[in-house]
Formats: sequence, C-alpha cells, structure tokens
Amino acid sequence: MYTPIALTRRIALAAAIGTMAAGFAFSAHAADTVKVAQLVELTGPGTTSGTNYRNGANLAIKEINAAGGILGRQIEATSADTQTNPGIAKALAQKAIDDDAFVVFGPVYSGSIMVSMATTEAAKVPNFIGGEAAAITQQGNPYVFRASLTQSDAMPKVARYLDGRKDINTIAVLFVNNDFGKGGRDAIIEALGKTRVKVVADISTSVGQVDFSSAVLKTKQSKADAAFVYLNEEESARLLGEFRKQGWDKPIVGESTLVNQKVIELAGSAAEGVVAHVGLTADAPNPEMQRYAKAFQDAYGYTSDHNALKGYTSVYLFKAGVEKAGKFDRQAVADALHGLHISVKDNPGVLMDVTIDDKGDLDRESFLVEVVDGRQKVTEILPPLSAGK
Repeated sequence: MYTPIALTRRIALAAAIGTMAAGFAFSAHAADTVKVAQLVELTGPGTTSGTNYRNGANLAIKEINAAGGILGRQIEATSADTQTNPGIAKALAQKAIDDDAFVVFGPVYSGSIMVSMATTEAAKVPNFIGGEAAAITQQGNPYVFRASLTQSDAMPKVARYLDGRKDINTIAVLFVNNDFGKGGRDAIIEALGKTRVKVVADISTSVGQVDFSSAVLKTKQSKADAAFVYLNEEESARLLGEFRKQGWDKPIVGESTLVNQKVIELAGSAAEGVVAHVGLTADAPNPEMQRYAKAFQDAYGYTSDHNALKGYTSVYLFKAGVEKAGKFDRQAVADALHGLHISVKDNPGVLMDVTIDDKGDLDRESFLVEVVDGRQKVTEILPPLSAGK
C-alpha cells in the first residue's frame, strides 16, 4: 500500500509520462502533416467566389494526400469564413498564424487581400490568393502569390481583341466601385488608350447593387458600339438581365467574372453571345483540364468556375514550390517560387504550363470565350505575354 505522499508522487509521475507520450505522439503527427489555412468568402457578397475557391482547393488536397502528400507529409486543412469582410479576413489571417499554418490560401476578394496580406507578410507565411487587382503584387510583398493573371496582364489582351473588331470604335466601361473593379477599370482604360477604340462612358456601380436600370440607360445614351463590364458575379448577372430588358443588342465584353458559370445560370438567355477573356476555364481544350473538370463535377455535382480553378491550382503551385525547395521551410519555399517555371508534364495539377515572376504574378496561356447554349465556348487560345517578347 502506498502512503498518500507516495501515491501523489506516483500519480504525478504517471501524468508526466502521459504528457511526454502525448507530446511524442503530437510531434510524430506534426512531422507527418503540414497545416494549411483557407481564408475564404463563404457568406456575404463573395459567397460564390469563396465557396468555389475552397471546393477547388479541397479537391486538390484530397488528390495530393491520396498520392502520398507533399514530401511524404499529408496536408491538414482548415477553412474559415471571412464573411467578405476585410477586417474579419485580417483577424483570421492572424489566427492562422497563431495556429502555425505553414501557408495560407485566400482570400479571393481583392479588398480583403489588401488588408490580410500584411499580416501574413509580417509573419513570413506564403499566401496564395485569388484576387486579380493589379495593386496586390505592386506592394512588394515577397510572400504573396497569385493563382490568376493580374489585371495588368489580362486587360491588354482584351484591348487587343476589341481593337481587332471593326464593328467596335467606341465603348462604355461599367465597373464595380471596389479595389477589384477600380483596378480593372484603370487597366482597361490604359490598355484601350493604346488602341483606336475610344471610351465614351465611364460608369461606376456598387457592390451588391440590385437595380442597374440607370447604368444601362447611361450606356445606351453614350451611343457606344459595345459595353465592357467588370463587376462581381451576382451583380454581373443582374446587369446582363437589365441589358436584355432594355433591348441592348450590341456586343458585351468582359473578363472572367462576366462569364462565370453561376452568372450564366442566373442570367439565362441574357448571357448568350457575351464574350470575355478568361485566364482559366474548365472548358479549355486540354487533357488535364478536362480531367479536372470531370473530377470536380463528380465531387460537387456542378460545373467548376474560374474561382474553383484558382483554388485547385493554388494548392498544386504550393506543392511545386515545396518540392523545388526540397524542404518545409517557409522562406525557402517563397524563394523557390519566384522565377519558377512549372510544366504540366512534371506537375499535371497546375493544368497549364506556368511561370511565376519575381512579384508573384503568373504568365501562361489564356482564352477568349463566348457564351453559347449556356456554356463557355473557347474561341481562341492566347499565348503567354512572354511569347511576344
């Protein structure tokens, strides 16, 4: 029989051994996994974008884990809702860092990224984002990496297309008044300034706007030959419906958000004939993209949009960076990604050959699409910008 003191010591020793064992188990578990944090818009105006980004990222994580992980480690992912609120996105970025996430994926909305990426930069945590605002990578943040073409790269391709259409001499530009929209508006006007196409109307709209009757009326009154539209997804669908309602029969041209599959579904026949430049599309005519499109459809029961593709390729870009670095070291991974060329042959998950520049921007092929029978139809494959140098 143990004395009370001896019993207390025995219990304390057992507890200590248990704590040590738990610590060893945790260490072994930690050595077998890599923590990643997803900060995405699951509610609020960005719900469609954020949910699709998360779904694409989760599909990639599932595939990578099934194939043995990254350098033998399984990816352990958490997902948090920014509520499409920059302040919440910043707080969640800090929480991800406090939880020792090795890398952060998201947000998608540029306004949230502009706030949250300062937090990940201060902690030197690599941050893969879904935003396209040119200003994001102009801040000199060495830890932020895009999953899409920047507006500065995309808009010259749009301007080149417009300049090549002999039926378009003047254009009305409609944009959403946030970081994303203002960045796109500035980029397209600058690009068009180098062409013969003249901007005759510059029309601002609001996030969450429901009534677009005035915006369409202003477009018609400008007598523009075409409209360039750069709004978020839900607003794009409403605007297309208003164009149809007011009898607009001239070309409508835009970028990825205008021909998002959700926009096409919401706008219905009003989306038919719309033309856009897209950096990513599940309808791209290449085998890896078609494999991905089927896998996404099988997993979620609907067609992938460009946001899902951003999430999916972000994870594979991260994987390529870690493998290039050869170790799980945040600084080494960030350094390895800058200037890295990733081929589909060696890394099928990136879906298209891609090069990451010293700012974290991408260069790769992109596409012109037209909405035909409720789907994106690729009409032209556009080469990387570097191909013209």
